[in-house]
Amino acid sequence: MRKYSSKISLTKNSRGIYSLDTSIGCSSGMANEIGGCYNDCYAAKSSKLYGYDFSKTVLRSFINEKHRQLIVSQINKIKLDFVRIGTSGDPSENWEHTINILKGIDKCNKQIVIITKHWTLLTEEQLRYLSTINICVNTSVSALDKPHLMQICIEQYKRLKPYCKSILRIVSCEFNLENEKGKKLDKIQHDLFKNEDTLDTVLRVNKRNDLVKNGVINVKETTFLGKKALVSKFNKSTYFGKCSTCHEMCGLNIKPKNKIYPDKKGITKQLILFKKKVI
Repeated sequence: MRKYSSKISLTKNSRGIYSLDTSIGCSSGMANEIGGCYNDCYAAKSSKLYGYDFSKTVLRSFINEKHRQLIVSQINKIKLDFVRIGTSGDPSENWEHTINILKGIDKCNKQIVIITKHWTLLTEEQLRYLSTINICVNTSVSALDKPHLMQICIEQYKRLKPYCKSILRIVSCEFNLENEKGKKLDKIQHDLFKNEDTLDTVLRVNKRNDLVKNGVINVKETTFLGKKALVSKFNKSTYFGKCSTCHEMCGLNIKPKNKIYPDKKGITKQLILFKKKVI
């Protein structure tokens, strides 16, 4: 199979999302389920289509100082207000590497959105660094996740709140309430939405997915970016289109009910108290 390049690059997909993935491929996600998350990972399917092995994670880096400066310049010129990390790989597979890339682009004029399932956990030192930069972390979770992984995601979403803008990115479904498993998962999903600062995202699946074949979720065929797609939609009004016309913008436009993320100086009151205790 073809090998991913280790040279980091700024890319734009069909939805208009700009991504600077610090890693590509997802060994943790593919080890968790054969087809990746919910056995229907879109990035994994796309990689397979082009002959890449998504089960092997490749870290992506700047090749030299000129390349780093070029990336910063490219980021500064894009029309969107943010760049996403975690589109075709999960930055949590190597937080140290991700932090190093963040330090390399800390002079850019855009906000950074990280999307992660927290395969590994941030250290306290790394959390303190996140409090100094303009970042929003989306913790991706679903009622479809295995219980232990769901618990980790909820814990980390809450753990991040004193340090940065922390959003719970819920991959939701319309569960079939006539199905025993579907009814159970629907209750779990409603509990997830009881958390503060949540973002609702639509699940895309294929008709061979066990969730579809076993009647656990209700699906509907629709058109997405000019192509047919099979989706399960919990909230009928949830946005499903291009990034440029999205209201929530990966959580950037969600106003936290309890604003405890960093102010303009990059330090929260909670962090100041933390430092005083340490000293």
